[in-house]
Amino acid sequence: MRRGSRKPGCHALRIAAWTGLWTALAGCVGPNFHRPAPPAAERYTEEPLPAVTAAGNGPGGAAQRFLAGTDVPRNWWTLFGSADLDALVEQALHANPSVSAAQAALRQALENTAAQRGAYFPDAQVSFDPSRQRNAVGVLAPTLNSGTALFNLFTTQVSVSYVPDVFGANRRQVESLAAQAEASRFQLDATYLTLTANVVTAAVQEAGLRAQIAATQRVIELEKEALAVLRRELELGAIAEGDVYAQDAALAQIETTLPPLIRQLQQTRDSLAALTGRLPADLGPVHFELEQLQLPADLPLGVPSQLVERRPDVRAAEAELHAATAQVGVAIANLLPQITLTAGAGSTATAMADLFKAGTGFWSVGASLSQTLFEGGTLVHRKRAADAALDQAGALYRLAVLTAFQNVADALHALATDADAMSAAGRAEEAARKSLDVVRHQLELGSVSYLALVNAEQTYQQAVIALAQARANRYADTAALFQALGGSVAPPGGAT
Repeated sequence: MRRGSRKPGCHALRIAAWTGLWTALAGCVGPNFHRPAPPAAERYTEEPLPAVTAAGNGPGGAAQRFLAGTDVPRNWWTLFGSADLDALVEQALHANPSVSAAQAALRQALENTAAQRGAYFPDAQVSFDPSRQRNAVGVLAPTLNSGTALFNLFTTQVSVSYVPDVFGANRRQVESLAAQAEASRFQLDATYLTLTANVVTAAVQEAGLRAQIAATQRVIELEKEALAVLRRELELGAIAEGDVYAQDAALAQIETTLPPLIRQLQQTRDSLAALTGRLPADLGPVHFELEQLQLPADLPLGVPSQLVERRPDVRAAEAELHAATAQVGVAIANLLPQITLTAGAGSTATAMADLFKAGTGFWSVGASLSQTLFEGGTLVHRKRAADAALDQAGALYRLAVLTAFQNVADALHALATDADAMSAAGRAEEAARKSLDVVRHQLELGSVSYLALVNAEQTYQQAVIALAQARANRYADTAALFQALGGSVAPPGGAT
């Protein structure tokens, strides 16, 4: 009685032990992914920046305000106030091949994830095998009871196999593929953001180049006028011949600055054509001038610690880190025993009409457990490779975070200095314009020569060129800030 009373308890302990072991083995092996904590940053720059930049006179000289805690508005490029720019960005989002490629990559990643989920279910196959056979009845025992040498054999069978995901290898693989699909989704967002920023920057560059070209052409005209004046004075014997040569050299030097500007303008327009998915010859008559663009006065900065949530490249790097973490689990599960369950049922007969009749059926049920004992270190090295890939993904994620904060800090420093440069260029332009007005008045009074007027206007046009460069830099760096902050972009036409 004593021994009999102890048996049920021991049996229950064994069941509990096996149940606990099976439950432990049935989980997913490998590390679980945990999102990295965002940097505890209170600002983007080493020193706090003023809330408002410097202001200057004229278009594009208004002060810009940095709004902490405010998110970048959706379709941020509309803040530049140009309908032509809005239309060009919309065309780029619909027609640029990089968008189509990123969308296709996302669809591919989603389909790969869905395909891997199919491994959760048994694999069932049906087969039908007809054959014509001849037996060596004089040597071997006959296959058929009749002893006929020639016969037909028809076999139909349904086979089912199932690999239980005991250690979570398939679940980890699905997890990895789902994370890669998430990375593709963020890479698509990054494509939208980069494309729109490139279009805005190219449009700003075109506008700035047009202003510089116009001012440079005016300076060349003035230099030619000055050269003509000096040549007349040389004929009258009023000046030395060396003065004419000096002016001719100055004219040639100014003329050398025009072709590079024209080349940059042409290449910028070629870039705009490619960005909008068109050939350079098909860009159309759209042109951009600085007067068409408005300077966004309010610059939302969001919360620094949330930058990693807004930057699609950082989110993509995080998803790649998630995928690499899951791959470590896959590599570990491949080191453990593999279980396969199989079953089959069918019928075989010498005539099609006899299939599935009594006596022709067969079936089988089986299971196998396999454990690799030696494979030359392949699985071990794959596990180590997965660990190295995880380390690499972690480093790339940290690099993406550092780059994101650097981009924002660089853009903020650029905008602060751009405002100062714009203010100085505006003052220089205003002073040169006033000086030109004074010289014109003096020329009317006869107190200065025409050459003095030409020189004053040359100085003014050079100031105009510098002011155009300062304005273009300020617009371009504003677009760079929106991009660095992970500016929101609405997908074209509701595309995925």
